[in-house]
Amino acid sequence: MPREARRDDSAVKAAKRGSKAVQPVSELLPRHVTLESAREAAEACRACHLYARATQTVFGEGPRGAEIMMVGEQPGDVEDREGHPFVGPAGKLLDRALEEAGIDRASVYLTNIVKHFKWEPRGKRRIHAKPNASEIAACRPWIDVELALVRPRVLVCLGATAAQTLLGKSFKVSRQRGERIKSTLAPVVMATVHPSSILRAADEEARLVQMRRFVDDLKAAAEDPGDRGRRRR
Repeated sequence: MPREARRDDSAVKAAKRGSKAVQPVSELLPRHVTLESAREAAEACRACHLYARATQTVFGEGPRGAEIMMVGEQPGDVEDREGHPFVGPAGKLLDRALEEAGIDRASVYLTNIVKHFKWEPRGKRRIHAKPNASEIAACRPWIDVELALVRPRVLVCLGATAAQTLLGKSFKVSRQRGERIKSTLAPVVMATVHPSSILRAADEEARLVQMRRFVDDLKAAAEDPGDRGRRRR
């Protein structure tokens, strides 16, 4: 286990027992919330036990008035170390997909459902572990705050965890991928795969096929409905 990733086991056990160190997000939020004040408050988040083994909180980043907001599952190993969302291998793939789709990453608000990296040791590596329902529920207020402050025109859920958290447990990315979903969360809501799934493709040909489809999903999400109507004339 990397030295910088080590955490006192007693802290982890205490957090899991629901000790006083664990507190709901509502107790951290300032009276007048901004993205900056929410980000600062999230640094002290103890809403679930994941903080005890994570290096730091990884909050969302991007302009408050971002037209597009993309939500993944949780930060990965690189994000946990650097403190920024989507800067690891999956993030670099997302960068390429955004560029191919004609979307400026600097104009997109990027975040995750869970703000701490959940991992399991495998030799010297830290391997992603899927967050459970209680961890997702504990972290949910942060994404609600981000949605309320950013108020994106387009919301893109990246992967099943984000989609099922925001669109309901019955939502299936495999079946409803690329569909525009009616939702109060944003005028345009869509789900697609998480870019990490493309990295796990069986071979280069499969990755190319999946990448093309992913780019098409991003193009469709960002497309102005008026443009679609003009093309049909």
